[in-house]
Amino acid sequence: MSTLRDPVGPKDRKVYIRRRLLVLAGLLAVIAVIVLVIVKPGQGGPRDAQQVEVPSDLKSDTEATADEAATDADGVPACAAGQLTVTPVSDKTDYAAGELPQLAMTIENTGADPCSADLGTAGMQFVVSSGDDEVWRSVDCQQDPEALAVILDPGKALATESVAWDRTRSSPETCDITRDPVSADGASYHLRVTAAGVDGSGTAQFILY
Repeated sequence: MSTLRDPVGPKDRKVYIRRRLLVLAGLLAVIAVIVLVIVKPGQGGPRDAQQVEVPSDLKSDTEATADEAATDADGVPACAAGQLTVTPVSDKTDYAAGELPQLAMTIENTGADPCSADLGTAGMQFVVSSGDDEVWRSVDCQQDPEALAVILDPGKALATESVAWDRTRSSPETCDITRDPVSADGASYHLRVTAAGVDGSGTAQFILY
């Protein structure tokens, strides 16, 4: 009996080893597939522009804030007066009682080449008037005005941040006291602006209730 078992034993062990190797190889293949499915090669790298979500509240390509456009203006010529179009802007045309007007302006370089303009608080002014009466000026109680050189690209309107008007009458003598409110109940007012030494075109009219 022993002479019959001896030749069979080694053969069974080889078959068993081969089967174990096949099972091990299959297991490794399954693990590799699982890893590939989970990791997804290339997912951590840079994505195409179509894959990146752009926040909906970003300004358009033709409009940006002055802070975003501020940069090193060395080597860029100053904007000529006739090269800039400045436009006053109010967020509404009618304001209910207690509602504060939000005042702003846009500046556009109408020339063919980039130019630099001072669009800091030292270079801009908002004026609210009623008829011939100037009731409020942004520079009356302005503190620490700053210059800000901004490069303006041709054909791109630059929007400033809004300034809230508190519906009071201003003067340099009223900065530290309670100021008188202006008339409302349907009174009409006009916003005029100046930027980089250039007066705005026209006015933005609005009514206070």
